[in-house]
Amino acid sequence: MALYAIADLHLSLGTDKPMDVFRGWENYVERLEKNWRALVTEEDTVVIAGDISWGMRLEETGKDFAFIESLPGKKLLLKGNHDYWWSTRNKIETFFAQKGFKTMRLVFNSAERVGDITVCGTRGWLYNAETAEDKKIVARENGRLIASLNAAKALGGTPVVFLHYPPAYDTAQCRELLDTMQTYGVKECYYGHIHGDHAAKKAPLGEYGGIKMHLVSCDYIRFTPKLVRKDAEIG
Repeated sequence: MALYAIADLHLSLGTDKPMDVFRGWENYVERLEKNWRALVTEEDTVVIAGDISWGMRLEETGKDFAFIESLPGKKLLLKGNHDYWWSTRNKIETFFAQKGFKTMRLVFNSAERVGDITVCGTRGWLYNAETAEDKKIVARENGRLIASLNAAKALGGTPVVFLHYPPAYDTAQCRELLDTMQTYGVKECYYGHIHGDHAAKKAPLGEYGGIKMHLVSCDYIRFTPKLVRKDAEIG
């Protein structure tokens, strides 16, 4: 049993917004499927950390989630800034049930135990939030991270945080999220949102404030799910 992570699939199988027009994204759906199937087995789990589908409404995401459903393994989904289709947990879970999608679960004010790891997290928000509205959103996202980490405590295991936004970028920090992770003793954080090798140079990679940071945006990891843990066993 292994745990993997990837973000920013930006699927548009049911809408007209192909990512192939961007450099480095040519044939990305085929590349993603090939790489996923080469690594992931039915016993494995993949965290998808946001920006999953370009569908504006839940009803427009069917083909994208059918594609994800067809891939091996269980999938844990977090919200990204472009996931406009994301509504309430009940509506999404009802939609999945109606479509017969059985391999996907949400991480949203919640946590999921995978072997000796407990997957928790939230979308996050701008690392340079200055306006009153941005600060309000940061406070709400921090509250969701706390709720997720508290749920992780109840499940046991080692908490690993997955975000969509990086908790820091260049010289800016989302201090609230960093402080919460440090308070809860989080040692690893995986995030997406940052695209292109040039932008990635400004993203935190490796040790940062006592937390090991990993960028898992789809193009940065060359459309190949990144291994988080291999052969984790429940203690």
